[in-house]
Amino acid sequence: MASVATRRSAETWSRALGWLSVVLVAISVGMIFLYAPSDRVQGAAQRIFYIHLPAAWLAYLSFFIIFVSSIAYLARRHPRWDRLARSAAELGFVFTTIVLLTGSIWGRPIWGTWWTWDARLTTTLILWFIYLAYFMLRAYVSDPERGARYAAVLGIVGFVDVPIIHMSVRWWRTLHPEPIVVRAEGPAMPDTMLYTLIVALVAFMALYVFLLIEKYRVERMKDELAEVRLQHGV
Repeated sequence: MASVATRRSAETWSRALGWLSVVLVAISVGMIFLYAPSDRVQGAAQRIFYIHLPAAWLAYLSFFIIFVSSIAYLARRHPRWDRLARSAAELGFVFTTIVLLTGSIWGRPIWGTWWTWDARLTTTLILWFIYLAYFMLRAYVSDPERGARYAAVLGIVGFVDVPIIHMSVRWWRTLHPEPIVVRAEGPAMPDTMLYTLIVALVAFMALYVFLLIEKYRVERMKDELAEVRLQHGV
């Protein structure tokens, strides 16, 4: 177990990161509504892009963390890797939900519908169900260690959906446009929009790291409490 001093130092840094993320999110919101121009075609509805895209990237990042942690857990069976995978899964589920909700809100005025079975929408919904299956698998397997192994396998196999989502706009005809940020010829957007997106990405990433640290701390305390109960036969 980590020393009390080490944990207090980690808590101090985490608290500082939390306040930093709050400031960055506030700045990004201000830039979204006051600095970035309105899109000539989509109008004000396009501003949801600055939330939708960072949420999508963090949903991908979460499953990548699950993927790497699951491989490490199966290879080494150290509980910290399973802890990290559990923490990333909950955040990934939240951000995938945000992606679906913001996409529907954005799509309503632009496409004229809340939902369409577009390739990217459908594969993102599949990712949401994979996250849900991940939680259900852990909940319904009585042995925690076996549940962790099963969840690790699902985390590895389920990651296949992430590159499929990313490449769906290239592989199939979809309503989603092709990438406009990461392109060989450079971003296809004005500098003001690009700067706003970068600030939003940094803000959401800082918030994500803070939440991941805090969630990991909660999961560690749960494991320690379960270990104490097991030792005392509670």
